[in-house]
Amino acid sequence: MADDPDYSLLDRGGVSAQIFFPRPDPSPTPAGASDHVVEVGDGVSIAARRYEIDAHGPTIVYFHGNGEVIGDHDGIAALYHSIGTNLFVFEFRGYGRSTGSPTIEHLVADGAACGKRALEVLDADGFDGPRLVMGRSLGANAALEVAARVPGYSALILESGAGNVGRFVNRLGLPPSAEFDRLVTAHEAKLATITMPTLIIQGLFDDLVPVDNALATAELLTASEVTTELVEGAGHNDLLLVDPDRYIEAIARLVERAKG
Repeated sequence: MADDPDYSLLDRGGVSAQIFFPRPDPSPTPAGASDHVVEVGDGVSIAARRYEIDAHGPTIVYFHGNGEVIGDHDGIAALYHSIGTNLFVFEFRGYGRSTGSPTIEHLVADGAACGKRALEVLDADGFDGPRLVMGRSLGANAALEVAARVPGYSALILESGAGNVGRFVNRLGLPPSAEFDRLVTAHEAKLATITMPTLIIQGLFDDLVPVDNALATAELLTASEVTTELVEGAGHNDLLLVDPDRYIEAIARLVERAKG
């Protein structure tokens, strides 16, 4: 691979101050779930919650969107259980019960650490089904890092995925520079190493991550199979409200593909 992307450049450009909206999560651990903590260095810990239905079934390791916390998924988990899939949700620094302060650099690096730890926990607890990684919105950046860097995952799901670094640079009006050019090139080279089957779920009316940006990210992958599910009438945050059946059926098809 080319040089590793230096995502700290985005933080130095002021991106983190503009995009992160952490909040606490007082939710108790619901029945049928287990809470976990990942130590990612520098005294920082990341909270995670595994919603369990079948230790021999597939597990989706999930990175949520901006402004969200683990407890938001206590009800959503039932949708994944309806297709026989465990859900393992990880937070960002500073969100929910996680410590530290969120930055783009740490979002990506912590994603890899959490992706590795998820596999270790699943193995230790006897969860032996296939593992998929999923990122929603800003969490797509963590999921893409896992897909590119952490062996052991068989498929990738991006929902409303904000994984286009070039778009970050352009949208925020950061001044052009050779450093940013190198970052974009290195990021795109990383994405080109992702070969696993991939599902893109996107609302056609998404004004935060427009469809063309999501599709441009998908085109950078060298996945053996890329399926795009474009949901009519949906924006960035309402895919599950607009068409929950289409949403979960698309994921179910990829899960079956991962089983094979």
